[in-house]
Amino acid sequence: MAVTVAWPDVLPLPTFEGYGIEPMDSILRTDMESGPARQRRRYTQTPTRMPVRWRFTAWEFAIFESWYRHKAKEGGEWFSINLLGGLGMVSHEARFVGRGQAPYRATPTRGGPGDGARWVVTSALEVRERPVLDEGALEVALSEDIAGLIAAIDGLHATVNTTLPGASGWN
Repeated sequence: MAVTVAWPDVLPLPTFEGYGIEPMDSILRTDMESGPARQRRRYTQTPTRMPVRWRFTAWEFAIFESWYRHKAKEGGEWFSINLLGGLGMVSHEARFVGRGQAPYRATPTRGGPGDGARWVVTSALEVRERPVLDEGALEVALSEDIAGLIAAIDGLHATVNTTLPGASGWN
């Protein structure tokens, strides 16, 4: 399913404060009368809840409220947003699920001198499927010296993009 709604570029991404990754449980456990309990995987794709927090200026909060109502359809629409995970800042498909009874909570705070009011917005996003290493990449990561491999890649990148373009004879 293609996501057509995107987090607005004019709005900041979530802050580190209050940010988290909470994978949903995909295991079904059955206790047995005797012997060890049995466990099995219920789903192959489990959503993840991610508590988030934004700090908006008054104008950014006005844009957020309008985007939330008109583009995110009051939080029911899936949208793409760059979020931090194990692979760094990558695009995720998310929707608002909120905390408790409200889809989000907005609290005004004082800004710095001359800054006016700021809005702190907290919520929780449901992420459809977090990007993680595929099985092939996992096998490489488990069997190789990753630090050495990354250093070699960085060295190759520097050579190709810094040294070679200016070398004589390269046109």
